[in-house]
Amino acid sequence: MKDVFKDLTVALDKPLAWQSRLVVFLAAIVLIPALFLPLWHMTFESQQYPEGLNLYIYTNDLVGGDLGNDLVEINVLNHYIGMAELKKEDFVEFKWIPMAIIIFVLLSLRTVIVGKYSTVFDEFLLLISFGAFSLWSFFHRLYLYGHNLDPKASVQVEPFTPPVYGHKMVGQFDVWSYPSAGAWCFVAFILLLLSSFIFIRSWRKSDKQSAKVM
Repeated sequence: MKDVFKDLTVALDKPLAWQSRLVVFLAAIVLIPALFLPLWHMTFESQQYPEGLNLYIYTNDLVGGDLGNDLVEINVLNHYIGMAELKKEDFVEFKWIPMAIIIFVLLSLRTVIVGKYSTVFDEFLLLISFGAFSLWSFFHRLYLYGHNLDPKASVQVEPFTPPVYGHKMVGQFDVWSYPSAGAWCFVAFILLLLSSFIFIRSWRKSDKQSAKVM
């Protein structure tokens, strides 16, 4: 077991192979569109709204479908059940998520120039932690909206948590929540970072060949 960890430590301390540098560079490029594409998409359907009301969550904004009119309609419906208005200003996540994406892009570009495999590994762990925290923050935000209802609202409903992923009935509405294009940019970023480790084998082969010569 000690030899395994020793070999792993030695391998991670190697500079990136040129193929790995190319893959990490592609990962940085792939992540940039996440700044401009919606990360999540929620749809609210009912008999009154058979075509559905759409809400797109970007890194720094909430945007309703139908040129923003869907968000206005969603907030009107929320008012009836005593739910707080969905406002961009109330989402502190919009302040740090765009900055986090820029930081990941810059870290990747730095890795391309001077990085080692250990640098990619550290960035991967940091990204996983960021993703887990972001999903928890999203869930917590939805929980607060669905549980802090005005007791004097026109329509009384049981406290609820809108779905982070998948489908859920909320009152008379079918609510659907799924990742959108921006989230898939993150998935592609993660997969590309992981794939950069494929080329670590070339270093291990060169080390073995050097050892045989010696």
